[in-house]
Amino acid sequence: MEYIRNFSIIAHIDHGKSTLADRMIQLCGLVSEREFKDQLLDNMDIERERGITIKSQTICLPYQAQNGNQYALNLVDTPGHVDFSYEVSRALAACEGALLIVDAAQGVEAQTLANLYLAMENDLEVIPVINKIDLPSAEPETVSLQIEEDLGLDSDMIQLCSAKLGKGVEEIFEAIVNHLPPPEGDPAAALQILIFDANYDAYRGTIVSCRVINGTIRPGDQITFMSTGASYRVEEVGLFRVKKESQKKLQAGEVGYI
Repeated sequence: MEYIRNFSIIAHIDHGKSTLADRMIQLCGLVSEREFKDQLLDNMDIERERGITIKSQTICLPYQAQNGNQYALNLVDTPGHVDFSYEVSRALAACEGALLIVDAAQGVEAQTLANLYLAMENDLEVIPVINKIDLPSAEPETVSLQIEEDLGLDSDMIQLCSAKLGKGVEEIFEAIVNHLPPPEGDPAAALQILIFDANYDAYRGTIVSCRVINGTIRPGDQITFMSTGASYRVEEVGLFRVKKESQKKLQAGEVGYI
């Protein structure tokens, strides 16, 4: 678990959250330039059409850090729109840290504050990121002051980037590895899982996105939902890459699907 980081990206709408997520996926080598498609994590047609994220999406990014270690960075993408704060809070509960994206031209806005408070309620370590520094109207120094004075975040932690150009993204990866805590949990303990999303597949049944808090889960296991008391047999477990990749097990600290 030492080499796992579970984090989310939170932002006001249109501050570049999905663009940064796409750029991170590309830099980790999960998609080639030819396969690259804007808003990779926005699966629903309405999400791409309107340029907003509605459902929480997850992806496991393999990252070779400058210290030589290989990390699994689990990114839980959250909605930036004010109407979807429930989806945001559910996704944040699965993470230990968050990237707070602020537009270098727009500065701190209402939803920036609302999402920061949600992150703080979940005791997340927050890394502020000033995006769109390539814009002619960008004022990173002014926005840095805003982040420090209005949000009370440490200006030394601020990362500057242009997600559109891919500038500064490598430094964000290093900040995640160095400043966000690894997950806690015991793979040998009784199974505890946090479910933050679910969808139905006509061929495969119900697929839930989850974070394993304690224990280990394997195909064939029988699990019980505490809220309803209903029991189900696990057919498959795995990680989210660009597509779902089945695994032999999921254990404490990991984010994946059942």
